[in-house]
Amino acid sequence: MHVDATRTLLLSQGYEPIKIIPWQRAMTLLTLDKVEVIEEYDAEIRATSLVIKVPSVVRLRKTFRRHAKPVKFSRVNIYARDGYRCQYCGTRCSIDELTYDHVTPRSRGGRTTWENIVSCCYDCNAIKANRTPAEARMTLRSMPARPTWIPAVQIRISTRSVPDAWRDYVYWTGEIDSEDGSGVV
Repeated sequence: MHVDATRTLLLSQGYEPIKIIPWQRAMTLLTLDKVEVIEEYDAEIRATSLVIKVPSVVRLRKTFRRHAKPVKFSRVNIYARDGYRCQYCGTRCSIDELTYDHVTPRSRGGRTTWENIVSCCYDCNAIKANRTPAEARMTLRSMPARPTWIPAVQIRISTRSVPDAWRDYVYWTGEIDSEDGSGVV
């Protein structure tokens, strides 16, 4: 079976991409009548009395409600809450240019909570050191708080490895490969 045929794109009832699942899981959902097949690969699954094409795109038959769970406390979610910006100087940074800072240092009783942690560039972290923002004469851009948003579903995949059958259902932020393969249209 071709590598592309090992993955299936799962869509919501409204045709929005939810996640990528193994083709075996797609087949299970299909037999449970939870999804409908939208696109198929050329690859086939053969049983003694049955031949089925491998689904490349499936859509949920019913809407499902995402239960509002609290946002998981993690470094990446801290960065997302703060818009990938240092909360002292305001510089937008990549993940590897950010760290986090305890607004009230742990040595002074500060806890590792949503309300006491902010995204911070390494330079500002070094300047603030083991002091409060006021002591370091630094101003917070916004007060840290527990986020109320639910993290958006993100599917990260290279445009080079996207099966053709998925291209109509995945949102693109960049250019799709041109005819000559250069990526420039």
